[in-house]
Amino acid sequence: MAVRFPRARRLAILLTAMIVAAPMAFAQDQRATPPKQQKKLPEAPSKLPKVGSDRTRGLDFLFGALKAAPDEASAKHVEARIWALWMQTPSDTAALLMMRAKAAMDAQQTDVALKLLDAVVKLRPDYVEGWNRRATLYYLKNDYAHSLEDIEQVLVREPRHFGALAGLGMIMQDIGDERRALDAFRKALAVNPHLEKVPELVKTLTEKVEGRDI
Repeated sequence: MAVRFPRARRLAILLTAMIVAAPMAFAQDQRATPPKQQKKLPEAPSKLPKVGSDRTRGLDFLFGALKAAPDEASAKHVEARIWALWMQTPSDTAALLMMRAKAAMDAQQTDVALKLLDAVVKLRPDYVEGWNRRATLYYLKNDYAHSLEDIEQVLVREPRHFGALAGLGMIMQDIGDERRALDAFRKALAVNPHLEKVPELVKTLTEKVEGRDI
């Protein structure tokens, strides 16, 4: 999927509207937010395969292979290679900061992790996974406004980022905007038909959002 400025502009406008609405909607229904441990976001596997350095051609090929994967095992293999390319950064400093941020998140040291990820996006604003990892951290902290801002940065740079699309869907579902949640989940599945639990979410939300008109 090619990145074109008008599409990126429309995405920015839509997500800006969501950012404005998210804090108010969340404040109204904070008790209804599902526990985060029950809603695991797509993330890079702990062990990533070695991949080449040609990101653009490599990703285009891999996304085609992901859609055509004949089974779950094949899809997971391709998905891991996509994550490996996304995780690549020419900056050794950014890579080290990302490693330390993950260790801090695993240790539930969220404030430490946030400072490290702030440093990553400041050092390498072109690095998609810096934004995505920080969006995930904000999501886990229930800071939906900041999470949406970072998701916007991810999707402007990589509209096929199924992890960010799934995260967007979860935020919209948490704040009660089921129509936008359904749209985000459908876009995630269009890119990666093998996402865990997302097909079930799409089915449930389709019945809720579109079933009323049948």
